[in-house]
Formats: sequence, C-alpha cells, structure tokens
Amino acid sequence: MMSVFDSRQVRRAFSRASASYTAAAALQRGVEAQLLESLEYLDDRVPAVVLDVGSGPAHAALAMHQRWPKSRVIAMDLSLSMLQQAPVRTGWRDRLGLHRPVDRVCADLRALPVADNSVDVLFSNLCLQWVEDLPAAFAGFRRVLKPDGLLLVSTFGPQTLIELRESFGVADAEPHVSPFASIAEFGDALMRAGFRNPVLDRDVAVHWHPDMQSLMREQRATGATNALASRRRALTGRARFEAAAAHYEQFRTEAGLPASWEWITAMAWSPAHGAPIREADGELARFPASAIPVRRRDG
Repeated sequence: MMSVFDSRQVRRAFSRASASYTAAAALQRGVEAQLLESLEYLDDRVPAVVLDVGSGPAHAALAMHQRWPKSRVIAMDLSLSMLQQAPVRTGWRDRLGLHRPVDRVCADLRALPVADNSVDVLFSNLCLQWVEDLPAAFAGFRRVLKPDGLLLVSTFGPQTLIELRESFGVADAEPHVSPFASIAEFGDALMRAGFRNPVLDRDVAVHWHPDMQSLMREQRATGATNALASRRRALTGRARFEAAAAHYEQFRTEAGLPASWEWITAMAWSPAHGAPIREADGELARFPASAIPVRRRDG
C-alpha cells in the first residue's frame, strides 16, 4: 500500500527550514508551551530519562533539561540539520560538566532506536501529523515508555489550513494540504495502543496574512511544505497558483486573509506490563520475558 507521506521530502523540507524555523515557528512554540505546562502532573517526581520525539531545534528538550538537570534528556528528530541548531550546553553548570547535556539523536519515530521500558516521559510536539499510521506510532511510544510513564503529544487537526485546502482544491486535482486526524481518531489510536487515562484538548486559532504568498513563505520557513506522496513532483504552475490565490480572496476580511489552525493535545499514561493493545482481530498483551514465571523440575 502506498504511503501517504514521502518521508524523504519531510526530512528535506525541515532540513532546509532549520535556520529559519526558530524565528518563524510562533504557533509551534505556543503549542509546545501548552504541553510543557502538563509536566506539573508529575508532581515532585524526577524522571530518569526524557525523550523529545520530533524535537526540531530542541527548545522543549532544553526546557525539560533545565527543569530536571540531573535527568537524561534526549532530543530526537528526523532532520540532522534541525538537531544541529540546538545548543549543546545550556548554562554555566553544564559548561563545567556539573550537569549532563541534552543528547541529540537523528532518527525516525516510526522505528525508535530506544530500548523497551526505558523512558519516563515521552514528549512530542506537532510531529505526529507527518505519520499516517497513528496506532503504530503510539505502539512504539508505549514500547519505550516505562509502566506509568507520561506521554505528552500534540498534532494538527482537520480544520488546519482549511481555506488553503479549499483554494488549491479548486485550482488543482492534486492535493496540496496534508490530511489531519480528528480528535476522535487521535483518542482512539491512543486507546488502541493501551494508554490509560487519556486527556485530550482541542484548540482553534486564526492567523491573518496580507496575501497567500506570505502564508506560503511562512510554511516554507517552518518546514511545513507539501510532503504528500501523491503531490506533483514539478513546481506548482503559475496558472494553478494564481487560480488558488484568486479563490482564497473570497475569505478576505479587514484583518486580511485568514489561515485557520486546529491543534490537538493529549496526555496519557503508559499501562502496566501485560495490559492489552487493541488489534483488529482482538487484543494483544505484551510483557517482558523476565515476568514469565519459570517452574523448575528436578531431573
């Protein structure tokens, strides 16, 4: 079956945007701040290992490193260029070697190079919208989390860039805006993976632009370009772009052209060993081999 996304294009787009990302990613930083607030649910617990999946230039990883300076914090991203934008040290204690630095790992979340049951907190901000198989991604997250580990994730919802989607839909038969999971689909994928006590929130905001070109420039600056496997491989023709821009004009108000954004945040806890994962044909339970009782017989 053909993949929805071209992972190589995702990597290329975010690598090209690595230098401009921090200045352009205001929305992403706002959603990140929402997720970071949820760390208060850990109370006074200090995690041994924290994993930031899809970390970009590691802003959230650095914030968690400052919160827990003795914890091992890992920033993981598909783009090496993004990771290279992250400062290795965050303060004088780090420079003197009193605190361990943030570790940086270039890897794909669809195949996490992380040991089973080794992570206390898994954080992922606005990364999962680039993955078509949410249940598989959540199953991977559950695999690496310790029992009672905290999962904090966010993704864009289906109302995101709905004006742009409609405008390009009128001008071109090929898609230009990614499909996004609804909050119900996102929550169901969490449940299928066996996570417990999930809490999901949905937010919507509208940003305003003077024209469609400025919106597209902002998208390129954050790496959020068209990475659909079914996209046109050539540049969008001038006639198609102008037709899309003309259609977009019907949404204009005194504030400018609207760009709608919907994002979903979720917090959940990893279950104990042996809790089932829902599959199409039933439920599958996973637990470590060390938990299997062994009965020994004398010869």
